[in-house]
Amino acid sequence: MKKQIKILLTNDDGIGAEGILALYKELKKFASVVVVAPDSQRSSVGHGITLSRPIWVKKTTGDIGIKGYGITGTPADCVKFALEVVLKKKPDLIISGINLGPNEGCSVFYSGTVAAAREGALCGISSMAVSLNTFADPDFSYAAKVAAKVAKNVFAKGLPRGTFLNINVPNLPKSKIKGIKLTRQGKVPIKAKFVSRKDPSHLRYYWMSGEIPKIERDNAVDIVALNKGYVCITPIQSDLTDYKILPDLKNWNLH
Repeated sequence: MKKQIKILLTNDDGIGAEGILALYKELKKFASVVVVAPDSQRSSVGHGITLSRPIWVKKTTGDIGIKGYGITGTPADCVKFALEVVLKKKPDLIISGINLGPNEGCSVFYSGTVAAAREGALCGISSMAVSLNTFADPDFSYAAKVAAKVAKNVFAKGLPRGTFLNINVPNLPKSKIKGIKLTRQGKVPIKAKFVSRKDPSHLRYYWMSGEIPKIERDNAVDIVALNKGYVCITPIQSDLTDYKILPDLKNWNLH
């Protein structure tokens, strides 16, 4: 008898988001799934954790299609809380998503979706983040099937400790997907744009948005391949140490 895969599912769009429900339904076909996710939208919170206020927890009854736990914390909090409070044993996999909007290039530094997968990797659990390349009119069905297929492979073959997969899927029907590419993270930064406004009391405030970064041309870069219609799978390391410069730093007069 095959062992049933045990998956912890989370996201940053909130436990009631359409993307996590689509993925939950697909994963339930072959796995035991526990959901611990933010109780509401937590996009772009990065890898923040909650230390200065309590974390409230509400168990869902399935009225939103998912039985699980909605908490007032961040996506990284969700992983920590699940491992320390909800689960008796570590899961085989941690999956974060499906996010509404892509998480390629420098977005991985801001993304709560990616942070949850990174937190899992830091805890020694095979993890992956899944995002859909659109902010409007999403169809999560194909992305959910891709995530399920990758999850089965990760369970069977494993990942190096500290490494997780960042998956971005075009918002296209299966017939228009060009294939799956193994890619590397783009490095062109997102340019901030600030719009100046005034509130009803005539106090000035600013609303920040981001300009799409200048597209790189290398087809091996996530943002390039994604915009050409490919599913992108990028392995990401949690260790950010630049080992190449360590010998040079030893020669600095730092003592």
